[in-house]
Amino acid sequence: MVDFVLVGALVTVIFVALLQLALALHVRNTVADAASSAARYGALGDRTAADAQERAAHLVGTALGPNFVQDVSVSVETQNGLDVLRVSITAPLPLIGLFGPARSLEMSGHAVIAK
Repeated sequence: MVDFVLVGALVTVIFVALLQLALALHVRNTVADAASSAARYGALGDRTAADAQERAAHLVGTALGPNFVQDVSVSVETQNGLDVLRVSITAPLPLIGLFGPARSLEMSGHAVIAK
């Protein structure tokens, strides 16, 4: 009986830790995909940097909740003579559920601006 309780508690802790790791990876991949997708969207010929910023906030808000994104910044840089749109998304890295330290996850996406 005592062995069952000890082993059951250990297996439960390992299972919950695995679920939390899966959630953290899901959040990281979702934010990275939203950043790159918003950069490609904003780099289209008829779009602007403001469109990319709005798209990034919408994508993360839809997948993880409207208040999850802390900051979305968009900038236009020149690399090798090409204009590149850079979208950076800052969000918390979930440590307990979806809660975690603020501004601990920053992902960015880049796309060449079509002319």
